[in-house]
Amino acid sequence: MTATEAAGTAEAAATRLPLVLRNRRFAAVWAAQVLTQAAGRMFQVGAVWWLVGYAAGTDRGLASGVFLAVSTLPAVALAPLVAALIARRPHRTVLGASAAVAGLVALGTAGWTYAATLPMAVVYGAALLLAGCQAVFDPCLTTSVPELVEDADIEAATGFELATQSLAGLAGGLLGPLVVDGAGLAGIVAGCAGAYLLAAALIAATRFPTAPGAPTADGDAPADDAPPAGRRPLRRILAELPFVRRVLLCFTAANLFTTAVFVVMPLYTRTVLHADGSTVAALEAALGAGTLVGSFTGGRLPGTPTAVGAGCLGLMAAALALPGLPGLPAPAAGQATAVGSMAVAGWCVGVIGVRFVALFQRLVPATDRPGFFAVMQALLGATFPVSSLVFGLLGDHLSPRTLCLVQALGVLPVAAALWWTGRYAPEPAPAPAPAAQPIGDER
Repeated sequence: MTATEAAGTAEAAATRLPLVLRNRRFAAVWAAQVLTQAAGRMFQVGAVWWLVGYAAGTDRGLASGVFLAVSTLPAVALAPLVAALIARRPHRTVLGASAAVAGLVALGTAGWTYAATLPMAVVYGAALLLAGCQAVFDPCLTTSVPELVEDADIEAATGFELATQSLAGLAGGLLGPLVVDGAGLAGIVAGCAGAYLLAAALIAATRFPTAPGAPTADGDAPADDAPPAGRRPLRRILAELPFVRRVLLCFTAANLFTTAVFVVMPLYTRTVLHADGSTVAALEAALGAGTLVGSFTGGRLPGTPTAVGAGCLGLMAAALALPGLPGLPAPAAGQATAVGSMAVAGWCVGVIGVRFVALFQRLVPATDRPGFFAVMQALLGATFPVSSLVFGLLGDHLSPRTLCLVQALGVLPVAAALWWTGRYAPEPAPAPAPAAQPIGDER
């Protein structure tokens, strides 16, 4: 074998490696996202279990609902500011600063927790600040994907990016209730501080390539591209993307019911299963594991995104309804059924996410992506406070089994609407042939 043939064989083998093993820049940024989202989930799940199991008394449904609503408000309220920040500042700076600020907030809260009894208002305030940092980090990373990988790797990068939520559910969701039972809220906040600061260090050690149209180190656009002022206002982005707008409206409606699972699960554990934090951790881990598998298998399913998405929403409705069906014997309505239902629901979430985010990466013009992904996060996140408050209030008056059925009945019409929306789907531009060496490859 000649040297040229050997080099070609080595390169072909390397391109078959997972993206995070052949693109160090993307791997570092992805690891930082895993850390930040795991910290955020650990804090949210742990604090909700702390409220339901220890601090909230008879108003546990309302208290946990308000906490989750507070945790999602920044993604909605800050969407225009986040879009402008991502469009005008270097993405590496935005990612590193948001992770560092979150680390400092968590570190200060941890110090207060160890020094004295933490007032309830401080817990809600810390949740608001940490969610604000995450509301900047997540859309900025999504916008940065085309800078870090080539077009042929966008599906793979999207799969890894969306799998972050699964890993966060597995790590943060599993650790949150267990740490609260063992070390209290102080242990949760201290762990979050370490994760955020490590993420900031990873970003600081990573050099981003300069993509066309991306902000430079001083915040200006390159001279051969249109200036930031040429970008369309946020209100026009969705107006000029009718198919994308209809899909986002479908997912927004679905989120009103699916995201309520984070309120329903702790209530179901406490009042139906009569179990402790380890059961909440198992349900969270099942949801995260399912999403992880769905994120890496969703791209292999045949069919259009709308057909696959509608089918997954229908399957998710069945999974959410199963723990609440009347007349089931006690074992079938117990922990095993709930864990299985969460795993199936998580798989559906992972499949839907990877198919549609990859589609949006190609349908949305590059100059609109910062605004679009901020708007997308705001639209989907806007339902979470409403869902948390509504299902939290209902949780103080209705049984968790009834809430499971309400979730399922709400998802079914959305599945039908998404399938109908597929009739208006545009054809995405085909991916160009991969280059000889991926962007950011540092072998």
